[in-house]
Amino acid sequence: MAQDSESASDTEDSDLELQDAFSKGFLKPGLNVVEEAKKRYVNNVVGLEQCLEEFKKNIEWIERLDMTNGPAADIIALTEGKSVSQERSDIDPDDDFQREMYFYRQAQATVLDALPQLNQQKIPTKRPDDYFAEMAKSDHQMHKIREKILSKQISMEKSEKAKQLRALRKYGKKVHTEVIQQRQKEKKAMMTAVKKYQKGLTDKLDFLEGDKVSSKTKKEGGKGPAAGIKQNKQGVNAKRKYKNEKFGFGGKKRGLKWNTKDSHDDVSSFRSKVAHSKSNSFGKGRKKNANKRPGKRTRQKKKNQAR
Repeated sequence: MAQDSESASDTEDSDLELQDAFSKGFLKPGLNVVEEAKKRYVNNVVGLEQCLEEFKKNIEWIERLDMTNGPAADIIALTEGKSVSQERSDIDPDDDFQREMYFYRQAQATVLDALPQLNQQKIPTKRPDDYFAEMAKSDHQMHKIREKILSKQISMEKSEKAKQLRALRKYGKKVHTEVIQQRQKEKKAMMTAVKKYQKGLTDKLDFLEGDKVSSKTKKEGGKGPAAGIKQNKQGVNAKRKYKNEKFGFGGKKRGLKWNTKDSHDDVSSFRSKVAHSKSNSFGKGRKKNANKRPGKRTRQKKKNQAR
């Protein structure tokens, strides 16, 4: 309760002060903002020099390595006959490229002035061949990076192997389809050759040796058994000979048993004794079969008599 009373009294005092300022004309209608006094900057040269003397130390240049240099000579400006002051006046401070090149030439001039002094004091400026610098990253971090690089290499190798396998599968499918097409072509050519032989258009039987002929035609550059068929010089094997004797060579079979004029006139195989013998005469010299079954009517009569 005491805090509430204090805050209420403060607000009343602030309101009274505002009313008093408004009545005196210090407040104007609109937004009133408290103006802060401007900061005053004091250029205390004596104090700055005193501070500089306090932290300045008289040590050798090799410990400080401080140098103040202008930019190195610009070859292009020298060829154009420009002086250093003209060259500096031509530099645009808002141009990033010119500004950075000016800093680069300034560093170049500093190096050209510092190297002779370092060599004079016999201080090495080149890194030895057996110099090992301390790594910025720890061994643990470098081990992680190495593992990551190895994992990337392994994944790349796996992807390459997968690509090669896909290419081999694709090539294998292509070869498989080509082999099937070649077999179908050879089969078609062989069937064509068989039909030609059946119709009597050719008398060659080399198409029966399919594998040998196909291999020969491939060596000779032929496209199938019908192209450049040659007779087998080795002869027919025993199995093929037996099948030929048993089944023949194919071809036309209808009408083989028909008589021709030559077969009708040829009577060399006729034997009169065999032809006119009693055993071969129709109805003569035949023995009647004693166990011949009686006819149906006879059997029916016998059944009726038995009743």
